[in-house]
Amino acid sequence: MLNCPVMAATEAMAAGGGIEARGAIFTRSEVVDFILDLTGYTEDQPLHEKRLLEPSFGGGDFLLPIIGRLLGAWRAARPNGSALDELADAIRAVELHHDTFRSTQAAVVALLNRQGIAADTATALADCWLSQGDFLLAPLEGQFDFVVGNPPYVRQELIPAPLLAEYRSRYLTMFDRADIYIPFIERSLSVLSDGGSLGFICADRWMKNRYGGPLRSLVAERFHLKLYVDMVDTPAFHSDVIAYPAITVISREVPGATRIAHRPAIDRTTLTELAGLLTAPALPKEPGPVRELARVTNGAEPWLLESSDQMALIRRLESAFPQLEEAGCKVGIGVATGADKAFIGDFQELDVEPDRKLPLVTTRDIMTGEVQWRGQGVINPFAEPAGLVNLDEYPRLRRYLEARREVIAGRHCARKAPANWYRTIDRITPALAARPKLLIPDIKGEAHIVFEGGELYPHHNLYYVTSDDWDLRALQAVLLSAVTRLFVATYSTKMRGGFLRFQAQYLRRIRIPRWADVSELLRRELAEAAIRRDVQACNRAVFKLYGLSHEERSALGGNGE
Repeated sequence: MLNCPVMAATEAMAAGGGIEARGAIFTRSEVVDFILDLTGYTEDQPLHEKRLLEPSFGGGDFLLPIIGRLLGAWRAARPNGSALDELADAIRAVELHHDTFRSTQAAVVALLNRQGIAADTATALADCWLSQGDFLLAPLEGQFDFVVGNPPYVRQELIPAPLLAEYRSRYLTMFDRADIYIPFIERSLSVLSDGGSLGFICADRWMKNRYGGPLRSLVAERFHLKLYVDMVDTPAFHSDVIAYPAITVISREVPGATRIAHRPAIDRTTLTELAGLLTAPALPKEPGPVRELARVTNGAEPWLLESSDQMALIRRLESAFPQLEEAGCKVGIGVATGADKAFIGDFQELDVEPDRKLPLVTTRDIMTGEVQWRGQGVINPFAEPAGLVNLDEYPRLRRYLEARREVIAGRHCARKAPANWYRTIDRITPALAARPKLLIPDIKGEAHIVFEGGELYPHHNLYYVTSDDWDLRALQAVLLSAVTRLFVATYSTKMRGGFLRFQAQYLRRIRIPRWADVSELLRRELAEAAIRRDVQACNRAVFKLYGLSHEERSALGGNGE
């Protein structure tokens, strides 16, 4: 039995919330049919003898086509059969939201009526098939040959605390900042029958980022990642989404190679042909839109889904060279204040003691590829070596902060520790401003690596790299190169427009030689290429640095020279 707070939280989500709050994204019919084809839920199969689960049926984007296919297969095999007796167990579909449940239930009954099913039988079938409730908590009987759908995409912040705690107690994959679709996948996999297939379209973040680790490990240990279709830059839904989706088909089978396709055109002819290729007994010998990769799953490690030659290059570099931080470089992120309008302003006009402010560098200052400081500064409330300064010793700082107390003290971090109401979220360490560093914006189409000579403190939308070993200009050449782009593209989730996330977790995966192992001649070549911001020259020097073969250079889009 669920406790009262959990039941109340579930009911609140079932009764309210707009489409965005519920994580409802509507899938195009061409894509729905494509996913059903990929999982094998086709009319040439005895679907009336199989069981299918739809965990979050919403407006019926998947459910209505599923019913159409089920009726077609059943009528072909059993022209004189009893619909209620023979189809009642064929579908189980769950929906949390009350109004959505009722409208889709009515649509199901109407569809069955149009298909010649008597009114009372249609209502009885709908009652058997559909249930209103939370898929992650609702009882489910038996196992399923197919699980298909588009699970909701809901961030943890939107889930009531008692409900989130209940999810965490039930699902091992509800790890770190995992979105709600993660336990949806875990539960769906848990009810698959032997040989059964799950076909979902959802955000691809979990395949590479930290919170997806436990789910990736579960898939690697017990299932076969059968198919992966990258849907970046395709109109798979009826509305735009920022984090791009992917289609995955995972089956309860012995693990094997994964068939992969990228960015198909969203039209029925193309998708029908592609489904045929992806599910064919063997791939054609000549190159085409589908390829196979072995060992995509590897415990909790991110999935490498690029081309096989690029994957081979990544694996070689990972076996030959240390990670960036193991080679004497440090990756960090700039300061988050929690109230930028209070803590940040024109450096000259910040009316505080001179040692209580630092010049600040932001993304806008480095847009040209060089630092062009626009004169911003940040308030530093921290004492050295620890704690906050005593405001009695800094009357100008006190006046400045008190004038903005309402905004500053209203932050979550200030409410948690009222005595420290004037601290920034992140500690500020002035010595960082004085260190030469490389600055890297989070979201970019290409690597945007800017050298800063040691005068400015980075804002929270900038990552930085410092080093006591590597010359930063030489390192800049490495980070501007095609090798770094391959590492980031392999491990990063892509955003709308093809942008990559140049975040610390992905930067730390870059492999580089130790500085002591780089020749004097190559050191100069790397640094000079970076100073000129000549990316081709950076690539030529970096290819030498890693000892790339002709084939490896070609895999990076180089000419192999």
